[in-house]
Amino acid sequence: MIIRKLFKFENAHIVRNCTSDRCKRSIHGHSYKVELLLKASKLDHGQMVYDFGLLKGVIKDLYDSFDHAICFWNQDSAEYIQACKTFSARWVSLPVSPSAEQFSRIFFHLAQQVLASTETQNGEGDVEVYSVIVHETDTGYAQSFLEDILNEQMGMLSLDQIEFSEQIQSEWSNPQMFEQLKQGIKFQNPQVELQVKL
Repeated sequence: MIIRKLFKFENAHIVRNCTSDRCKRSIHGHSYKVELLLKASKLDHGQMVYDFGLLKGVIKDLYDSFDHAICFWNQDSAEYIQACKTFSARWVSLPVSPSAEQFSRIFFHLAQQVLASTETQNGEGDVEVYSVIVHETDTGYAQSFLEDILNEQMGMLSLDQIEFSEQIQSEWSNPQMFEQLKQGIKFQNPQVELQVKL
């Protein structure tokens, strides 16, 4: 079974080396919509794949980090990167270019890592990320699957190569969450008191 959760944010970027002159030479923004699709072959004690309320925690905080931020590829020019850091308190440095395609891979990877580092406590089964769809505009989106995350030709993804500005980190409900995620420290979902015997 598959469930879908929608996230929204506003973001600015430059997509270097693309064909469109406007996109590769000028900072511009989009109103993004991110669809996170989770799958499982078992339902939890609430007869859900994964309680939508649980997605309002670490995953929401990470996705919201991109809101009203500028994203840049860490291979861009040092001058441009410094300008982004100087003129925006909210910035995200990525190991890949901030295209819709790479955003879909980044958001897949982040959710995948959070789920792998979460101890569930309500009988959840084999919950995993099925796909992530990133809508950059009303007419265009990019969709990634697990094989895209593992595809080295699309660029290697590592949590160690993603950097969030101090301003973004200060706004997280747990300012240490990204470091904990990188260190493999487990997140615990709330314990559930069952009301009905199973």
